[in-house]
Amino acid sequence: MTSAHGTPYGAGKAPYVLPSRAARRERARSAPYFFLLPATVLFVLFFALPIGYAVWLSFRKVKVSGLGLGAGARREVWAGLENYTAAFTDDELLNGALRVLGYGCIVVPVMLGLALLFALMLDSEKVRLSPFTRLAIFLPYAIPGVVAALLWGFLYLPDVSPFYFVLDALGLPQPDLLDGGPLYLALSNIAVWGGTGFNMIVIYTALRAVPGEVYEAAKLDGATPLQIALRIKIPMVAPSLVLTFFFSIIATLQVFSEPMTLKPLTNSVSTTWSPLMKVYRDAFRTGDVHGASAQAVIIALATLLLSFGFLRVANRRTEGEATR
Repeated sequence: MTSAHGTPYGAGKAPYVLPSRAARRERARSAPYFFLLPATVLFVLFFALPIGYAVWLSFRKVKVSGLGLGAGARREVWAGLENYTAAFTDDELLNGALRVLGYGCIVVPVMLGLALLFALMLDSEKVRLSPFTRLAIFLPYAIPGVVAALLWGFLYLPDVSPFYFVLDALGLPQPDLLDGGPLYLALSNIAVWGGTGFNMIVIYTALRAVPGEVYEAAKLDGATPLQIALRIKIPMVAPSLVLTFFFSIIATLQVFSEPMTLKPLTNSVSTTWSPLMKVYRDAFRTGDVHGASAQAVIIALATLLLSFGFLRVANRRTEGEATR
């Protein structure tokens, strides 16, 4: 067959040669790496490199010569473990860690307890409007933490809060939630309000994955709904409880937005109320970037050790129960 110009089709073109089986196999092996390449580049640029730079800064310090004026009067030198020694002996950092510990003792049990309770209630056969209820419980999690802290902060202020107006009309005492001990309850309430929905969804999803035959067998044996919840549902979702507890520990140790947002509303929240607030102050207020980097590394290592230590204990306990 020829074209309109009288030349055969395909003339002048190299014949198509199928790649060999070895070449196709090599392409198939390398294809996953090409798909992983964008995520790997983003991970290195925006996660690994900043962490590595922070670790590098934590071993450096600024040496000032003379009055610190002129070129070369301030230069960065190697500090070794000097910044880490100063961080471990810093009373403000230690006091902030103790405050966060007290804050976590309130937030974690209350938040996970409510999440488990809501998940069990939504998994009940007698619940009505389950999709709307799930959305209503989950919705606070979708609100940014700063917005939630501002919202609750103004609800805590006696001059603008409708709650204080109602209490005053009823002649009831009006506690100051932004001063002293109640401040822990005020901050914990913001975290519980915002985090319960996410943990509830995780636990509820695990409950929905339990086969219905398990519940039917329990009902035939005469188990009540409360017995089914305590003896079947809760043990079945134990891995999800461990996961939510793991996330809650990390979020508690890294608390920052709630106290930072409430700070302009009260004098009870200092600039070093939490460890991350102290890191922020030292890095961006006082200009001690190297000391702040060392503190950030210590906080990250403490979070890592506590989280994975808890996971290891939980896994050992799960393995021990499985071998019985």
